[in-house]
Amino acid sequence: MGVVGAYGRMGRAICAAVDAADDLELVARIGSDDDLVGLDEADVAVDVTRPDQVLDTVRRAVELGAHVVVGTSGMDGGRLDEVRTMLGDHPQVGVLVAPNFSVGAVLAMRFAVQAARFFESVEVVEMHHPDKVDAPSGTARRTAQLV
Repeated sequence: MGVVGAYGRMGRAICAAVDAADDLELVARIGSDDDLVGLDEADVAVDVTRPDQVLDTVRRAVELGAHVVVGTSGMDGGRLDEVRTMLGDHPQVGVLVAPNFSVGAVLAMRFAVQAARFFESVEVVEMHHPDKVDAPSGTARRTAQLV
């Protein structure tokens, strides 16, 4: 497995989890500004960088025949269309876009959709550490869209 964005908060957690797993091998720790050549040995690439970088990772991994997990929020329709186009020539490759790995956040979004039917208006309020790159987060923006 290769992790792109390996030195950020989420990337460090993913690398630690892979290192601790008996059945996984971390073959590349790639910083968000590093060359993607480290993905050459990976069967799976995990990208937790930024929306403006993720397509480079997906393109490189797909060309190499590696599956991709995108853990970056802010993947708009245009970027998703580009990913679909890349996959057209590589049907053996899978890409999973999971902008939030937190089960609690996913459940909160689903609950917000259900609860919104009973309220005239809603407000999405979130709190993060001061170094959060995208604020409001992609999860907050998506929750607002859903309700």
